[in-house]
Amino acid sequence: MSIELASALNRLGTESAFTVLAEAKKLEAQGKPMIHLGLGQPDFKTPKHVVDAAKKALDDGHHGYVMSNGIPECREAVSRKLKQLYNADVDANRILIMPGGKPTMYYAIMCFGEPGAEIIHPTPAFPIYESMINYSGAKAVSYDLTEDKDLKFSADKILSLITDKTRLLILINPNNPTGSFVEKPEIDKLAEGLKKHPNVTILSDEIYSRQIFDNKEMPTFFNYPELRDRLIVLEGWSKAYSMTGWRLGWSFWPEHLVEHVNKLLINSVSCVNAAAQYAGIAALDGPDDSIHEMMEKFTQRRKLIHEGLNSLPGVECSLPGGAFYAFPKVIDTGMNGSEFCKRAMHEAGVAIVPGTAFGKTCNDYVRFSFAASRDDISKALDNIKKMLG
Repeated sequence: MSIELASALNRLGTESAFTVLAEAKKLEAQGKPMIHLGLGQPDFKTPKHVVDAAKKALDDGHHGYVMSNGIPECREAVSRKLKQLYNADVDANRILIMPGGKPTMYYAIMCFGEPGAEIIHPTPAFPIYESMINYSGAKAVSYDLTEDKDLKFSADKILSLITDKTRLLILINPNNPTGSFVEKPEIDKLAEGLKKHPNVTILSDEIYSRQIFDNKEMPTFFNYPELRDRLIVLEGWSKAYSMTGWRLGWSFWPEHLVEHVNKLLINSVSCVNAAAQYAGIAALDGPDDSIHEMMEKFTQRRKLIHEGLNSLPGVECSLPGGAFYAFPKVIDTGMNGSEFCKRAMHEAGVAIVPGTAFGKTCNDYVRFSFAASRDDISKALDNIKKMLG
């Protein structure tokens, strides 16, 4: 064909976890049993009172368009929750309700990314970040988490990468795909250093803020009021309340960006569906019992998968501090991450994601999601042990 497309399309990446899922489903359709440890999706149902709130909203006639930035009641519910969790006073007018977490990534990067600009991001990381930086035309400047044995970022390393071209700094804590968690002293150090760089905006991805192990404190960037005029926080309902398919997220923005991001919303998605927002209100204002129950199970699974992976020959795995991922190094098995995943799927019947899906420096790693039952995790570990043996 002679049709000419925009060259920027060639810079777009993808999310390989869905490619893994498609291949695994194809094998299942051919009769091969498969244990799915690929997607980052809690294996719990959305709490009943949240589902009931959505049903009531529909019964009450909330079927039409709503405000592009979210219904006031939903934005105010987010503000109330931030006060409850962090004692942070947050203006609800700086909260925007999004159809999931990805729009916040997209809009933030499009606000700052263009040729000549630099955006700092972690690697490994959720792949859409680097994809969108490249799409915008900006230079992607990465800080490599694999340099640390526990896959944590260093404040000094990040600060050393800032130049006069840096516009945006992206942080993910707890991290996907590594499960690593950076505690408050290091965040304090980073926040203090960022005071010397007033032209750098911070995008703090805190989507796993309610999934931190060992009763540790979430070092949210809402703790640093002096940075709030250049702070974007990505959050939502998908992980904490097991609402991945509801496509419901929220984000906090600098006051001077709210109008611009609202225009981006209007130009792209119009608004988030009304019934989902009423469900979001019920989740935030309701009891957190479901989160506590989920974390009890994730704690048990974390122990199982951490010990199980480290017992495998040639596999080395740090202890996840948050989220529900393990990111073991597998190069000592004689395979790189991609080879390991291919054999795991075709021989052991276990679907996992290669490290290269999350960054070019992660060739030696794979990601396991432990958002699956203990029985499935145990069986997957046994199958892979047999494969390696």
